[in-house]
Amino acid sequence: MTVRIACLVAGILVVLGVLSSVVRTLVVPRSVQSKLSKLVQKGTIWPFRFLARRSPDYLRRDGLLAWAAPLSIITLLLVWLFLFQIGYALMMFGSSTMTIGASLRSAGSSLFTLGFATPDAAPLTILDFLAAASGPIVIGLLIGYLPVLYGEYNRRETEVTMLDSRAGEPNWGPEILARHAAVNSVANLDDLFLSWERWAAEVSESHTNYPTLVWTRSQRPLRHWLIGLVAVMDAAAMQLALNPSHSQGRARIALRQGFVTLRDLADVEGIKYDPDPDPDNDIMLPKEEFIAAVEHVVASGFPQDRTAEEAWPHFRGWRINYESIAYQLAEMLDAPPAKWTGDRYGHLHEVEPRRPVNRQPGGQNGRPRPDQPA
Repeated sequence: MTVRIACLVAGILVVLGVLSSVVRTLVVPRSVQSKLSKLVQKGTIWPFRFLARRSPDYLRRDGLLAWAAPLSIITLLLVWLFLFQIGYALMMFGSSTMTIGASLRSAGSSLFTLGFATPDAAPLTILDFLAAASGPIVIGLLIGYLPVLYGEYNRRETEVTMLDSRAGEPNWGPEILARHAAVNSVANLDDLFLSWERWAAEVSESHTNYPTLVWTRSQRPLRHWLIGLVAVMDAAAMQLALNPSHSQGRARIALRQGFVTLRDLADVEGIKYDPDPDPDNDIMLPKEEFIAAVEHVVASGFPQDRTAEEAWPHFRGWRINYESIAYQLAEMLDAPPAKWTGDRYGHLHEVEPRRPVNRQPGGQNGRPRPDQPA
C-alpha cells in the first residue's frame, strides 16, 4: 500500500512538472523556459554538434547542424507525451489494484485517445479523461506554436538576407562601410542602423521567448543572424570611431540595442559577461586587423576624421561591450568563420566576404565586350 501511495504522489508530480514545462514553453509570453525543455533541447543538439565538429569542412558541418533545432522540437513533444504516460500510469497504479503493465497500457490508451483499455473504477475514469485531454492539448499547442516560431524566423532572415548586398557573405562590418562609400551612399548608413536597431529589438524579444530560434540556422551556410548583427555593430563602432563629425545618433542607438540584445541572449544561454567593462581594457581583436580594415574602407572613399591610430581607442571602447558575448555565442552556435567573430577551434580559417565582380559595358571593371580585344 505504501508503494502505491508513493507512486500516486510521484505520478502527480510528474504530470504537474510536464504541464508546467508545456505552459512555460508554449503559452507564457516571456522568457520562463523550463529546465526540462532546455535539457531536451541541449540533449538533442549535442550529438549534432559533436559529429559536426569532427568535420574540417564547414559546409558539411552546417548541413548537419541545420537538422538539430527542428528535430529538438519533435523530440520535446515526444518527451512530453512519454512523461505524461509515465505520470498517469503511476497515478493509475497508485489509486487502483492494477498492475504496472496494465496501468501503462491504460494510460497510453487514454493519452493517445485509442480507447482500447478503459478502466471501470471512478477514480480511474477521471484519470482516463484527464489523460485523454492532455495528449490532444499538447499536440494542438505545438501545432499553434510552429507558425509563430517560423513567422519569427522569416522576419529575422529577411533582414539578414538583405545584408548580403551591403556586407558580403559572410558579413563583415568594415565591408558595410566600404560598400556604402564605394557607391556614395554613406548617408544611407543611418537608415541601415535604424532598421537593425528595430531588428535587434525583435530578435531580443523572440529569441528569449523561443530559444529554439537561437539555434535555427539560415538557408545558406555562410549566412547567419549572429554574424550579421556583429557586422552591423562593428560598422557602427567604426563609423563612430573614424568619422565623429557625421551624425552619430542612429549608430549609437543601434550599437546600444545590439549589445543589449546580445546580453539578453547571454542570460538565456548561461553565458557570463562583464556588465560594465572598462573601455580602456584590451579586446581580443588585434589592433593590426583594425588598422588594415581602416585602410580598406578609406581606400573605398569612406570619410575619415581620425587616423587609424587615433580611432583605435574609441573603437575598442565600443567593441568591449559586446565582443566577448559575440565570440562565445559564435563558438556555441558554430556560426560561419567570418572575420572578427573569433576563432573556431583552431582549424576553421576565416572566410573573406564574397565580393561581386561589377561587369559594365565597354569592358570596364570586368570582361571586355565581344567586339573588343581582351
